Amino acid sequence: MRARYGVPLGITAAGAAGIAYAAGFEVRSFRLRRITVPVLPRGMRPLRVLQVSDIHMVGGQRKKQRWLQSLAGLRPDFVINTGDNLSDPEGVPETLDALGPLMEFPGAYVFGSNDYYGPKLRNPARYLFEKASGRHGLNGNAPAVGVIHNPWEELRDGFDAAGWVNLTNTRGNLKVEGYDIALTGLDDPHIKRDRYAEVTGGPQEDADFSLAVVHAPYLRVLDAFTADRYPLILAGHTHGGQLCIPFYGALVTNCDIDTKRVKGLSTHQAGGHRSYLHVSAGCGTNRYTPVRFACPPESTLLTLVPRD
Repeated sequence: MRARYGVPLGITAAGAAGIAYAAGFEVRSFRLRRITVPVLPRGMRPLRVLQVSDIHMVGGQRKKQRWLQSLAGLRPDFVINTGDNLSDPEGVPETLDALGPLMEFPGAYVFGSNDYYGPKLRNPARYLFEKASGRHGLNGNAPAVGVIHNPWEELRDGFDAAGWVNLTNTRGNLKVEGYDIALTGLDDPHIKRDRYAEVTGGPQEDADFSLAVVHAPYLRVLDAFTADRYPLILAGHTHGGQLCIPFYGALVTNCDIDTKRVKGLSTHQAGGHRSYLHVSAGCGTNRYTPVRFACPPESTLLTLVPRD
């Protein structure tokens, strides 16, 4: 009996322990990632950029709210929000409350699909099927029907009232410690709302520094930004793979970027040029899959320094 049932019972117990850890601990084990990126022109002083992404706020997530509020203690030079703030149509007030202390700093934002539409229950295995077929989001799949529309306008109005720059298929500027920071942003490529033709032309020549912002790091967007010579691209969306294998990494990215660049700092090459790319693993999950494994929730403090 022991020989027959010992291994299956052991596997079942290990699986249950893993689920308990992923859903009960790691999903609330918030981390701050710190990285240095050599992208500034020579002579500029370092700038500290706090990137928050994929909050996926659901009512009652007090620990997440307090952690986001605490990030204001970092005193960043400016904040970039790369979208997917919501996972609950009623989550706008709590999202704005959680980000309130950060909105005291200069900032800018783009939206992701979950800011526009409420989440739907779906089989997690579909992400593997989509990866195998090269179909992600509305990029090759049928349009979503019967979806919940989130009150994204209220979220936008709250950000705008705080002075954050809306980068929805447009350009904007921040004044930071005497520097002119030019920003170019796109709406979410995951649901085909990106319109690069409206922002084409490359970095702003008379700005001290330019960077690009988008929610989902689809290759068509990364290629366009890189070919236009943006030194740095900030994105989110991937959740770092969310359910990863220790010592191996992510299985999926939920877009067409490779799994080696699913989170953290990397580079992208296109048109004979190279850009730094930072993909945030985000600090939340879809409300129907509230688990993380080997991929803790995070925000990132990027210290931008002059190029060598």
